[in-house]
Amino acid sequence: MTMTTNSKNMSLLIVTALVLLLGACSNNGENKGHDGGNDQEMKQDMDGMDHGDMNHSSSGEVPEGLKEAADPTYTVGSKAIIQDDHMEGMKGAEAKITGAYDTFVYTVTYTPTTGGEKVEDHKWVIHEEIEDHGEEPYASGDEIVLNANHMKGMEGATATIDSVEETTVYMVDFTPVTGGEEVKNHKWVTESELSPAE
Repeated sequence: MTMTTNSKNMSLLIVTALVLLLGACSNNGENKGHDGGNDQEMKQDMDGMDHGDMNHSSSGEVPEGLKEAADPTYTVGSKAIIQDDHMEGMKGAEAKITGAYDTFVYTVTYTPTTGGEKVEDHKWVIHEEIEDHGEEPYASGDEIVLNANHMKGMEGATATIDSVEETTVYMVDFTPVTGGEEVKNHKWVTESELSPAE
């Protein structure tokens, strides 16, 4: 009888342990799924690192020395359609022009001062947002220090110029095509990234 009772107790113990183990695995699975959701959100942020962390809206203040465009294709107050997707919901959105300026624009690669992965080909930084800039434009490969805060960790970061273009840049208001609040005074959209509103 003792053997039988011990065997029953042992079996009961094994079954209980298995149930607990399976429960723990199940909970881990649920947590993993939950974390998976967070991973997805993080991925979305990283995919747009150009944009997931962007200060979508701004005060509308512009850097000192930035010159208003004399004859912009899209005048202040007019509408245009955004043709580039710097951030989710931007492409195809109707934009209201809130500022138009003639300057040099750059795509840049930099590592945020707050740490994290390197941001490559960030669009756009304008000439007047570069620390100690002179009159002459920078060239691809030049190393500069950013004086812009479009994204967390951008201001004060050392960056490399990837490309340079002389053009009209626009500050715009728009509502993302994916929904959400209106973005006010977004910096920057280039002339080639806009098309006339119908």
